[in-house]
Amino acid sequence: MKPIQNIFLVLALAALTIAGSLSQAHAYSGGLTFTDSSGARIEIKEKPARVVSLVPAITEIIFKLKADSTLMGITYHDTLPPGITTRKIMGGFFSPSLEKIKGADPDMIFLSSLHDEVRDHLRGKAVIIELNAHSIQDIYDNISIIGKIFHKEDEALQTIKTIRKELSTIAAKVKSVPRLSKKRTVRLMGTDNVMVPGDDSFQNAYVRAAGGIPPVLNKNGNIVPVTKEEWLSFNPQVIYACNRDNEALRIIRNEPGWKDVEAVKEGKIFYFPCNLTCRASVNAGFFVSWLSSRMYADAFFKKENLVISEGVFRSEKIHIDLDYIADARVDHSYISDFENKSLILDFREPMRVVSTLEGERRGITSVGNHYMPPQNWSSAEMSSLEGIRKEVYRTIEKSWEESSFLFTGANMDNLSVKKESFREIIVYALVTAGVSSNAVRMSVDEGRFYEPGTINIIILSNTRLSPRAMTRAIISATEAKTAAMEDLDIRSSQQPFRFQATGTGTDNIIVVEGSGASIDNTGGHSKTGELIARAVYAGVKEAVYLQNAIRPGRSIFERLKERKIKMSALISNDKFPNLNKHTLITSMEELMLVPAYTSFIKSSFAISDAYERGTISDLNSFDLWCRRMAEKIAGREIDEMIGFVDREGMPEVLKMSFNALLNGLHHKR
Repeated sequence: MKPIQNIFLVLALAALTIAGSLSQAHAYSGGLTFTDSSGARIEIKEKPARVVSLVPAITEIIFKLKADSTLMGITYHDTLPPGITTRKIMGGFFSPSLEKIKGADPDMIFLSSLHDEVRDHLRGKAVIIELNAHSIQDIYDNISIIGKIFHKEDEALQTIKTIRKELSTIAAKVKSVPRLSKKRTVRLMGTDNVMVPGDDSFQNAYVRAAGGIPPVLNKNGNIVPVTKEEWLSFNPQVIYACNRDNEALRIIRNEPGWKDVEAVKEGKIFYFPCNLTCRASVNAGFFVSWLSSRMYADAFFKKENLVISEGVFRSEKIHIDLDYIADARVDHSYISDFENKSLILDFREPMRVVSTLEGERRGITSVGNHYMPPQNWSSAEMSSLEGIRKEVYRTIEKSWEESSFLFTGANMDNLSVKKESFREIIVYALVTAGVSSNAVRMSVDEGRFYEPGTINIIILSNTRLSPRAMTRAIISATEAKTAAMEDLDIRSSQQPFRFQATGTGTDNIIVVEGSGASIDNTGGHSKTGELIARAVYAGVKEAVYLQNAIRPGRSIFERLKERKIKMSALISNDKFPNLNKHTLITSMEELMLVPAYTSFIKSSFAISDAYERGTISDLNSFDLWCRRMAEKIAGREIDEMIGFVDREGMPEVLKMSFNALLNGLHHKR
């Protein structure tokens, strides 16, 4: 095992999965007392006013319970919901900045067993709580105790109830799977070697809850090594991971023995977001149901195996101030036991629409946008678009003859409704957007299919658009969407180093004919075209923020992640075998918290894009800037810059900028 990467990974998995198994806590009546995972007796006399969370799983719970008003600081490993992006970064989980934490002046800190330095320096100055989770019950315990700490007991009970309901639904569905058909399932871990969760890990608890059979290796811990003999003996039928590109995957796909198991032979290797697979937190039920739906797709979507009656069970009204809209709402429905959400706009009279999914349609009385959750994606893969549409329309009681809908993997809870007006003209844009998995730059990226991301746009106005105006509106909306993507610096999923994305590759638009004064032009030089573009631009930006927590002022760490740049992978072990790589990378993370160096790297992103496009060709002045930054960090002149970064495919400008920081740190020491 290569020590740096795997020690780093062990720390990561230990850290990102911390939640908590606690003794019975006593509620606030003269104080709250309980014993945390470290064995410390915690006594809380009043609700905390300034909180720092160094544990992403705990941060998720705090936000879910709407207890984040006092949350001052988080790590850059925290992801979603959108409110996270406005919190101060205390550094990475592996190396939080003691200086930043002290600067936040917290009265409560959530940390892990890996944060001994923070514990030692701030013991007695803040309430320090360590929580840990090895089971689903531990997750319930953590949610409950955090609810008590922040006086959010009702929210905690509701969150636990939701998770229990999701898990009970899966338990009922799994009963339709014969015992001998249960899948031997393993969570693949490791970066340089094949590793798996230990027997006592919450991840194996997830597998069991999903109806799978995890390996029993007689090894405990968040992550443990597995031998080839153990691998072959277990012979997994399902493998899942959160990283599509690492050495462990290469080994099991290509090397004799490792590749000779059922899951590899049958192509049953699934990928899920890390914030779901690696955290014991509030999304436990959601992830278990998604995993189970992938494992048992054939059985799950048979109508005879339904647990919950299909149909609409709740509706939420949306206000659209247009005379021809009879009703605007989001319907919540169950399809194959999973909650779907449909934006529905009913008209008072039949209308013409233009849809990039269906072409021109006449006699339409309803348009909409249907959200299919990840648990239903396996069913969608086994069906055609026509089959999906038929299933959805049956459930929400619509017909193809009179309806025109779009379909998305972006949650309808993150719908953006934007209105623009000028004098008597009114335009609406209703937008959903997800850009984290399949963003593309048209003209350079390949036409591949990725999991749903989709920017879907419905355009309404209080005018009657001619056929020419309806089709021209698609161009105005598309240009506005691309402008929003570029202003947010959304990266191409295929080539994030080099290119901004122009869309997601599965985007669609519906333009409704409308009623009122006749309009024949919606181009860029027309007032209606301007309003369409403004509404779409604002809607795309808001929808991307709500779905993916991406905003212009996001942290440098998020920008690095979007470009698939891992600081731990910047330096080659082979080229610099004697370099203390971990210490250098830790220092880099500290450096990224300093505004001057953050701005330098962010500026290099813009310069790199311009250089890759060919609008900048001479890098001499940038090279001089890099040397000055390196010498500023080092505190002295540098005779010769070392070429630390040699990652294949990395643009020249980015190599230069990271080399500057690494040289400064290296020569400083």
